[in-house]
Amino acid sequence: MSLTVIGFFAEGYRSLQRISLPVDRLNVFSGANGVGKTNLYRALELLQAAATGELSRKLATEGGMESALFAGWQSTKKPVRIILRVQLQDVLADDNEYEYEISIGLVPQKNGAALGAAFIFEPQVKEERLLHRSRKRAYPLLERQNSTLTALGSDGVKTSLGIDLLASETALANLQDPDRYPELHNVREALRSWRFYHGFRTDAESCLRRDCLAVTSPTLESDGANLAAVLATLTHIRGDTTDLDSVIDDAFPGAVLEVPPPRRTASFGMRFSDYPLRTFDSVELSDGTLRYIALVGALLAYRLPPFIALNEPETSLHPDLLQPLARLIARASARTQVWIVTHSEILANALSEESGVRVREVIRENGRTWINGLSITGDFVT
Repeated sequence: MSLTVIGFFAEGYRSLQRISLPVDRLNVFSGANGVGKTNLYRALELLQAAATGELSRKLATEGGMESALFAGWQSTKKPVRIILRVQLQDVLADDNEYEYEISIGLVPQKNGAALGAAFIFEPQVKEERLLHRSRKRAYPLLERQNSTLTALGSDGVKTSLGIDLLASETALANLQDPDRYPELHNVREALRSWRFYHGFRTDAESCLRRDCLAVTSPTLESDGANLAAVLATLTHIRGDTTDLDSVIDDAFPGAVLEVPPPRRTASFGMRFSDYPLRTFDSVELSDGTLRYIALVGALLAYRLPPFIALNEPETSLHPDLLQPLARLIARASARTQVWIVTHSEILANALSEESGVRVREVIRENGRTWINGLSITGDFVT
C-alpha cells in the first residue's frame, strides 16, 4: 500500500501555537529568517520519529520538552501539550485514509523530582491514536491513553494490550506484528520511509567526500553517506544515465559526472569543460558543487521515498544553480511528494516558474508561526 500525505497539524510546538494545512504534491514555504519555517519541517521529523522509536532522543537533541514547548501565551486551563497529526491517503483508493495523532506532555513532578520511569525533561506520551477512514466512516485502529492501550486486529476484534511501554516510547514504533495489525504496520512503514535532507556536510571530513561500500542503493540516506553508491546504482544497475547526464549538464554546462564501475567501494568525480582531460575526485570538488550533486542523488535516485523534505537546499549554492535546482525539484515532484523550506526568493520564484506551484509565505503573527492565505479551518483561501 502506498500512502501519500494530504494533511498536517501541529499544536504547542516551538513557534507553532496551532496550525493545520493541506499537503500537496509539491509544497514550497518561503519567508524571512526567524519566522518559524524550520519548525514546520521539524514537526514533520517528529512524526517520523514517533514511527522509528526515536521521538524521545529527537526532542532531547532540541533541549528537551522545556525547549520544544510553545513559548507564547497558553491557556492555564489546558494541560501543556505538543500535539502532532498527519493524514495519509491510499494512492489507489481515494476514500481510504488514515490519521495518526500523538500528544506529548511533561513528566509529572513532585518537589522538583520526576515521578515514574522517566527523566525530568523527557517527553511523555499522553495519547496516541490511529484512525482509519473509509466510505465516510471512521474507526480507531490504535488508541492509547497514558499506559492504557487498545488495538484493532486483522480479525476485527478490539483488544486491550498489556505490552510494557515506557512513557517516553510510542506504541506506533513498538507494536510490531504486521500479520495481526497490517494497517498499523503500513502507516508505520510509510512514515519511516520519509527522508529529510538538510545541512549536507561538505567539510574535509564529510561523508560526501569519501568512497562508500559498493552496495546497491536505490535511495539516498539522510546524511548522504551512500551518495557514491546511489550514483553507481543509477549508472551501472539501471544502466541509463540520460536523466543524470541531463541534470548535471543543466547545472554545469559541458561537465560530465564520472562514476567508475564499483569494486569493493563506489566513487565519483567531475570532469569540467575547462579541464576536459582531468577528473576531479569528490575530495577536490567545491562545497557548492558537492552539495548540488548530493541533491541530485536525493531527488533523482533509482527509487524515491514517498515523501522528501528539504530544508534550505540553496545553502552554499551559487545563484546560477538555483534555476537548475528548481527544475530538478519539479522533476522529482512528478515521482514523489516534496516539501521545501527556503529563505531564497530566487529559488522560490524559480520553483513557481518551473512547476506552477504557489509559494506559501511563512510569517510571524502575534508571536506564532502562520502562513499567508491559510484559514483557521486549515484551507488556503488565496
